Amino acid sequence: MLQRLKQVKKVFNCGVHAEGDGAQVVSVIDNKDIPRLNPFLMLDYGSCKLPTGFPDHPHRGFETVSYILRGKMYHEDSKGNKGELEQGDVQWMTAGRGVLHAEMPASFDELSSAFQLWINLQAKHKLCEPQYQEYKKNQIPSVNQPGLTIKLIAGEAYGQKAFYMDVHMEQNSKFEQNIPGSWNSLCFLYEGEGVFQGHAADINQSVLLETTQEDETLIVESKNGCKFIFIAGEPIDEPIVQKGPFVMNTQEEVEQAIVDYELGQNGFEGANEWKSKIRELSNKE
Repeated sequence: MLQRLKQVKKVFNCGVHAEGDGAQVVSVIDNKDIPRLNPFLMLDYGSCKLPTGFPDHPHRGFETVSYILRGKMYHEDSKGNKGELEQGDVQWMTAGRGVLHAEMPASFDELSSAFQLWINLQAKHKLCEPQYQEYKKNQIPSVNQPGLTIKLIAGEAYGQKAFYMDVHMEQNSKFEQNIPGSWNSLCFLYEGEGVFQGHAADINQSVLLETTQEDETLIVESKNGCKFIFIAGEPIDEPIVQKGPFVMNTQEEVEQAIVDYELGQNGFEGANEWKSKIRELSNKE
């Protein structure tokens, strides 16, 4: 049986904008080219150092996966969870019915860089209890092949199947990955240059892949070496209604999320009083 090859739909540049409190962010998903990529709601590649960062803000109805590329980031949420993430560490936060949190860099001098992926939750899980998991660099599975290092950042959660990989290619190397039929998929090149099924891509460019009903193989080649994020996921066949940090299935549910947050109820208890300690990091003594 002949191998079916995954084709490229388009290659495009990703713009930079300010997010949070002055942090610089490259929008990979959640931009004019890809508003969403079901089940993924957003993929940002952000860099910041104090006094900028991402101070206290709410979420409901989805999960966030943060992957630290360099530097150090602190995390704190309204459920009592705290974390210190360094290069190569991963944080997985299920917002569920509601959580407030803050993410701040650790230094005024050293730049911290990270990817954050937002993954939608099925309707039956959107109001689950929030959860927090932190994985250190040495806990992240990796695959080492001649010319290749692949870090397996995330796989399946709450029955939702997905790939999330950081792929490092050396000179004159090849990467091959099977992608199940009906899954949406994308690559984002953050260092070097590569050729994705015959289409050249450079730093800060995204490669959106065609979605078909057949299992297909993505082939990437690099003459001079490159590093890219690869994501692929099984779509959730449900409506999506989003208002900023609230992602639900109907307009009424989003409006209720806003009311719950403002009144401090149904998952947002104490929201009006909670303030993170790490937000104070921006105040240089």
